[in-house]
Amino acid sequence: QVQLVESGGGLVQAGGSLRLSCADSGRTFSIYNMAWFRQAPGKEREFVAAISRRSGSTAYSHSVKGRFTISRDDAKNTLYLQMNTLKPEDTAVYYCAASLVISTTAGGYDYWGQGTQVTVSS
Repeated sequence: QVQLVESGGGLVQAGGSLRLSCADSGRTFSIYNMAWFRQAPGKEREFVAAISRRSGSTAYSHSVKGRFTISRDDAKNTLYLQMNTLKPEDTAVYYCAASLVISTTAGGYDYWGQGTQVTVSS
């Protein structure tokens, strides 16, 4: 069973940085492909970044590529999202998700955290 808990959100000025964490209290973290999604008010949940199990291959949305970095530490059962050069349009609730298949769509993920708010002021 996967139980995901995000942390690290907050309020930051434009141009600043934040690092999100997503901890899994279960013992099967390493077998899952992991991803970050975000949802702004009035908008659909959108893909941000994904990282595969084993090889650690990554994928990013066009809007965050070059500014965000996804990583994982299987020994700590933790997923990370380093966010640099933040923009007001990055403001959203950020969710981590786990799946046995690699996907860039929300429907492809079986397990979700509760979300953490990121607010970027201009």
